[in-house]
Amino acid sequence: MTQHILRTDQDRENFKRYLDMRPMPVTVSVLKGAKRSNKQNKLQRRWGNELAEQGDMTAEEYRAHNKLHFGVPILRDEDAEFREKYDRIIKPLDYEQKLELMAEPFDFPVTRLMTTVQKKQFLDAVFVHWTGQGFHLTDTDGGLYQLYAREMA
Repeated sequence: MTQHILRTDQDRENFKRYLDMRPMPVTVSVLKGAKRSNKQNKLQRRWGNELAEQGDMTAEEYRAHNKLHFGVPILRDEDAEFREKYDRIIKPLDYEQKLELMAEPFDFPVTRLMTTVQKKQFLDAVFVHWTGQGFHLTDTDGGLYQLYAREMA
């Protein structure tokens, strides 16, 4: 499957030309927003490491927790296909099994399915939750995170 992210009018025109050249039939899916950004991914990983340094879990355990508690609700609200699969496969499991599936080696896809807007919602929820629990995450005074938040919107 080929994926095209359109950010400019020129991108849109190029995509129209691409479609014109494709033989029929063609299936096209359109999603609002672009896929999560590398900056968002780096920030998520950085926060996981910071949580591990301050808390009682590993970075991977915090990552699994955040995916389950903050990422899953976002995707269940906005993606019918994700909701159907999650509810059928994961939801019946007990809490510990769900956490296990969110982490390596299983790594049930959550944040990698997100758009930049969804990933910003996820990062906002993670930031609010953990700083509210007394953890210090990078630039809680509004520096780097606020810069990333503007770029991610």
